Amino acid sequence: MKTFLVTGVAGFIASKVAEYLLDAGNCVVALDNLNDYYDVRLKQHRLEQLKDYENFVFHPIDIEDKPALEGLFKEHNFDCVFNLAARAGVRYSMENPHVYMTTNVIGTLNLLECMKDKENKKLVLASTSSLYAGQKMPFSEDLPVNTPISPYAASKKAAEVTAYSYHHLYGIDVSIVRYFTVYGPAGRPDMSIFRFIKWIDTGQPLELFGTGEQSRDFTYIDDIARGTILASRPLGYEIINLGGGKEPTTLLEVIHSIEQALGKKAKIEHKPFHKADLMETQADANKAQKLLGWKAEVSIQEGLQASVDWYFANKSWLKDVVV
Repeated sequence: MKTFLVTGVAGFIASKVAEYLLDAGNCVVALDNLNDYYDVRLKQHRLEQLKDYENFVFHPIDIEDKPALEGLFKEHNFDCVFNLAARAGVRYSMENPHVYMTTNVIGTLNLLECMKDKENKKLVLASTSSLYAGQKMPFSEDLPVNTPISPYAASKKAAEVTAYSYHHLYGIDVSIVRYFTVYGPAGRPDMSIFRFIKWIDTGQPLELFGTGEQSRDFTYIDDIARGTILASRPLGYEIINLGGGKEPTTLLEVIHSIEQALGKKAKIEHKPFHKADLMETQADANKAQKLLGWKAEVSIQEGLQASVDWYFANKSWLKDVVV
């Protein structure tokens, strides 16, 4: 049995990573500050799925709380730290940039400080495809990502380079995984898939920023969790894209698929395209295949259907979740 630290465990990606680690018979020590960036009921829902595992230990700790982290590192010798806690969301980072820097950068620094004197020094750090703004597609890991166009992307870049400095100075083995538009059951309510399903089902106007021709490399949550765990192997210091790597899907195509799954028509309300958004994302996933033996397996059609099915199975309480 191995022992893993998973931060942000009530979050969308971290909860699935923890589930997979527990299913494999491991011990998971988990942290989350349960902030109210979005409805905490969704975070509690994810946590409830994990509390039945006897090897799951939850602490309501913020990664900005260095003394609390130091106490955990004295108590446990972690085989790997999965730092999946983050302030997410491009638009909200423009409204509240300071918390993005304190959580995404200082929080990462706190973990690195706790790790630097430990014997087992492996960090998997969640990052983002938002860093590739202005680069040519498909996005490969060797592209220069020095022009972030939102505080969110800037904070993720800062976390990446901080992790590199600790790799260089203290030999911490770091895998940085850059996620491409993760979606699926129990997804974040501030992201398009959750919003589109709820708006179309309830007949509310669907807010669409821009024409809807912007496209994303949508990647299903189960694929992302698998890739994240595979990245925990010793690699030195590597940045790895976790994305579908196929032809990107436009938002209009996503809306049409959800309409078909629901048997309802969307009432679209167009809004101006946001300057902090990217028009297209597409991952070059060759490095993930080479280093991890990973590739995305779930199609957008399968993933959207699973998301709709989950929505209906939990509709009794999701109806009150604000999107």
